[in-house]
Amino acid sequence: MASEEVEMRSLDEEEKLRQRKKDKEGEAEQQEEVSVERAFEGLRVPPWREQLTFRALVVSFLLSVMFSVIVMKLNLTTGIIPSLNVAAGLLGFFFIKMWTKVLEQTGLLRTPFTRQENTVIQTCVVAAYGLAFSGGFGSYLFGMSSKIAGQAAEGSEPQNIKDPSLGWMIGFMFVVSFLGLFSLVPLRKVSSIPKFLNVEHGYARHDAYSNLFQIMIIDYKLIYPSGTATAYLINGFHTLNGEKLAKKQVWMLGKCFIGSFFWGFFQWFYTASDGCGFVSFPTLGLKAYDHRFYFDFSATYVGVGMICPYLVNVSVLLGGILSWGIMWPLIHNQKGHWYPADTPDSSLHGLNGYKVFIGIAMILGDGLYNFVKVLHRTVSTFVSAWRKGPSTLPVTDDDSPSPALASYDDEKRTDVFLKDQIPQWVAYAGYVAVAVISIIALPFIFPPLKWYFIFVAYIFAPVLAFCNAYGCGLTDWSLASTYGKLAIFVIGAWAGSHGGVLAALAACGVMMSIVSTASDLMQDFKTGYLTLASPRSMFVSQIIGTAMGCVIAPSVFWLFFKAFKDIGTEGSQYPAPYAIIYRNMAILGVDGFGSLPKHCLTLCYVFFVLAIVINLIRDLVGPRIARFIPIPMAMAIPFYIGSYFAIDMFIGSVILFVWEKIDKRKADSFAPAVASGVICGDGIWTLPQAVLALAQVKPPICMKFLSRKMNAQVDEFISTLS
Repeated sequence: MASEEVEMRSLDEEEKLRQRKKDKEGEAEQQEEVSVERAFEGLRVPPWREQLTFRALVVSFLLSVMFSVIVMKLNLTTGIIPSLNVAAGLLGFFFIKMWTKVLEQTGLLRTPFTRQENTVIQTCVVAAYGLAFSGGFGSYLFGMSSKIAGQAAEGSEPQNIKDPSLGWMIGFMFVVSFLGLFSLVPLRKVSSIPKFLNVEHGYARHDAYSNLFQIMIIDYKLIYPSGTATAYLINGFHTLNGEKLAKKQVWMLGKCFIGSFFWGFFQWFYTASDGCGFVSFPTLGLKAYDHRFYFDFSATYVGVGMICPYLVNVSVLLGGILSWGIMWPLIHNQKGHWYPADTPDSSLHGLNGYKVFIGIAMILGDGLYNFVKVLHRTVSTFVSAWRKGPSTLPVTDDDSPSPALASYDDEKRTDVFLKDQIPQWVAYAGYVAVAVISIIALPFIFPPLKWYFIFVAYIFAPVLAFCNAYGCGLTDWSLASTYGKLAIFVIGAWAGSHGGVLAALAACGVMMSIVSTASDLMQDFKTGYLTLASPRSMFVSQIIGTAMGCVIAPSVFWLFFKAFKDIGTEGSQYPAPYAIIYRNMAILGVDGFGSLPKHCLTLCYVFFVLAIVINLIRDLVGPRIARFIPIPMAMAIPFYIGSYFAIDMFIGSVILFVWEKIDKRKADSFAPAVASGVICGDGIWTLPQAVLALAQVKPPICMKFLSRKMNAQVDEFISTLS
């Protein structure tokens, strides 16, 4: 009986293997049928220098300014930054098409617009506006200022303060932002060349060693979902049907842009002083308004809600209800018991301390869990590959060995990708040169940040950059801010009380810039691989975009800082919530938990563990049930700043949900364009608003809302004057 069972099992396994082989062959045939590259067959792939055109760089600069303004506004309000890659690729396509159309009619067009040039624009723009986020203007960099230090628990000594200045911010950006571009290139290993890369296809000329770009994208076939989605978007633009759809999407984006811009302009007329205008509209009642529950008519966050997944928006709203609807009123009732009765709510020794530190606990718990999860997945895949020998690294759930069935697309893309590899000496020389300059220059900018802190950070930086880039390829989740928080606690504890807060925040910037740039670079290389853009043109466009961002991002922040005097203040138009959070993390790293109000540490422990437990449950129950379980990181965002933006985002979700129910196909095609247009229009209105503020031009009307009792008192007072 036992032998029969074994034989039956072996027959079943053979049948399964045969069926699996047929399925894979069917998939390969289907892939050939829907081949993307066959749609572009016969079109010349321009050399890498021709992909970097003057017009592409001009359009990239203009779009970089626009998107940096938008990201800076989001940074300084709530810190939620949606992906704007779709808008960057779409607008890049639109502006170059306009450019070439004009030249074509005048007979002066020399170079046609290609998808490779479109990819270069998107890469350059993303690299530039990415620094508006990773540059820390809404977090660690602004957290160094005296304005934020005055609101923190302690650590307001002169050696722990560095006020913003355009000169040193631009210098800091140039010193730290390029290292991530060079950190991955020097990493090499003996390549496991895929089986289809044989002499017949001309791949024998490539040596047995490969850089990390080839390893991750060709050998390991990491997904990089955002980079892949952007590539298919750009490929679609440059087909006949895709170009027609792109024109409609641009038209829709343009209409929403104009409408959103003029809506912001209209609102400005009613904001003559603090607490005026639609942003202070008590849509859910005055009592709810006092607890930060109201719809503030922000077109930006309605658009963000249309882009962000439903679960993110619901999680943010749930976090707002939990904190401002339940916890803070209950803790406020303990005034005089848990903290002195004469302590103002804005003090970190009072109610504000609970808001900030409980939010920090949830953020750290969520970040730690995801860091361990991604690290475990990275290590386990390497262990699996090592046990199987020098084969390609498995990144799917199918562990069965399968022959590499080369599709036409794979062969074409790999051939182009391997032609223009980045010389190793460029990577090594670039990394060493930038590292040496940083080690020398950073202590002059931040005296408490000693050279040996930076030296140790740069030793570990390539490994951490690899971990982040690899994890992002698997999960589409960049943990740059988690690595930055790790640097805060390590360097803060190492530096001690003599300038340790400033050193910790600066170290956060160094580490966050490296690992963030590395993952962004790999995302863009995946886009380039799928659009036949040369690795060299991609790398050069990353460098150019980073250089643009080093000037644009600090300049945009400086404009905000000078135009809006209450920036960084709780309850203001631009509260910069993460600035106070990052500074208090640095204080915790240096001084410990002694400054927290009563029972705050206990609640922090509870919410730290709660964040881990929620994430664990989400992973254990499977995706079908997990889509109904909130995300702790998203829940923590409104703990400090309120729920008003959560209501905006929820309304955006409702609009998208209803649209999908009415016409899902149209919603899928145009919702990203509508959301991008709404975000861009409201964001760009910030520029003329800032110029008006600098010119001391004030709105003519104040629209305020009073209770019936207060209104009667005002009327009575006015009657006494007459």
